[in-house]
Amino acid sequence: MIKIFIVVGDIEKGKICLLNLRKSDPIILKRACEIDKHLHNIREILLNSNATPIRCKGGIGYTCCFCAKQWPDPKDLKRHTINQHDEATKANFMQRKDMHAYFVKLDITDLQCKCGTNIDTVEKFLDHLKLIHRKNTFRDIKNHIFPFKFDHETLRCCICLNIFNTFKALQEHMNVHYRNYVCEVCDAGFVNKNILSRHGDAHKTGTFRCEECPKIFDTARKKLLHVRSKHSGIKLPHKCGYCSERFKEVWKKHNHLYKVHGVRGPEITCQACDKHFRTKSAWRLHTTRVHLMQRPYKCTDCDMEFYAKRELDSHTVKHTGSRTFRCEVCLKSFGRQKTLKEHKRRIHNNV
Repeated sequence: MIKIFIVVGDIEKGKICLLNLRKSDPIILKRACEIDKHLHNIREILLNSNATPIRCKGGIGYTCCFCAKQWPDPKDLKRHTINQHDEATKANFMQRKDMHAYFVKLDITDLQCKCGTNIDTVEKFLDHLKLIHRKNTFRDIKNHIFPFKFDHETLRCCICLNIFNTFKALQEHMNVHYRNYVCEVCDAGFVNKNILSRHGDAHKTGTFRCEECPKIFDTARKKLLHVRSKHSGIKLPHKCGYCSERFKEVWKKHNHLYKVHGVRGPEITCQACDKHFRTKSAWRLHTTRVHLMQRPYKCTDCDMEFYAKRELDSHTVKHTGSRTFRCEVCLKSFGRQKTLKEHKRRIHNNV
C-alpha cells in the first residue's frame, strides 16, 4: 500500500500537522486542506483586527467563545474579548472543528486592522492582510464566516439590511447569503453541511405518530412542531437567563425580562416614521396598515375600505342599525362593544 504524507498548518508560525493518508483518499485530503485554510484565515483575522467571535445568544445575552460569560449588549462582549483573552487563546480558536461543522459568527462592527485601517467586510480584510501586510491568507475557499454589525438600534443583516427582532432569526437568514451547500429538493442554501443535513429532515415523509396523543403527521418536522407546541409541559422552550423561568412564546419571555428584570428586548425602528416596535409582527402590521395603506375589506354599502375584518364589522353597524351590546345596568343597547364600555365608564362608574 502506497502512503503519502502531506504538511498542512500554519506555515508562518511553524505549526505543522502530518496527515498519513492513502493515495486513494482524495476527498479526505481535500477536506483536510480546506479546513486548515479556514482555520488559518480566522486566526489571522482575530490576531490582526478588532473582530470578535460570538458563540451564541444565550438566556442573558451574547456569549463569549472563550469563556461562559454573557452580555446583553454585543459591545460589552467585544470589549471583554479584546481585553481579557490573549493572542494564544485566539490562535487556537476552532481548532477541533471539522469541515462539516465549521462556521463562525463574527462581530465586525467598526472592523479595523491593527494598522488603523477601517474595512467594511471580511473578504476585503483578508485581501488587505495579503496585499498590505504580506500575510498568507486563502481566498480560494467558500466563506463560512457569518458577519454581524451591531451599529444600529435594530438587528439587521449587514448585507441586505433586512430587519430582525431576534439574533436567532438573523443567524438563520444569513444562510441566504452563504449558499455553500444547497438542498436538492427545495434549493435552499446553507453555510455548512451539518445545517443542510438537519434541514433535510424537513423533507422526510412517512407516518410519524405522536407519543402523547392520537395525531399522525406525514413529516417528522410537523410532528416535532406539534410536540413542542402542544406537549412541551414543563419543557417550555424559552428560558429566562436570570431566573430560569420558562415560557411557551418568546414574546412572553421578553415581557418577563422587562417587567421582572428591567431588561428591554431588541426593538425594530420603522424606517418611514421612526416609531419603535418590540416584535417584527407589530412592525409588519404597522407598515402594511399605515405606510402601504392596504385595505382589503370593502364595505358593500359605501366606499369605505378597512385593513381588518373587525373594523369592517364595526363600520357595518352604521348601515344595519344593529344594537347587540346591552348594558346590564340600565338595559340600554349599543351597536359596538367599545361604545358600551365607554357608556359604562362614563355613566355608571361616574367618570
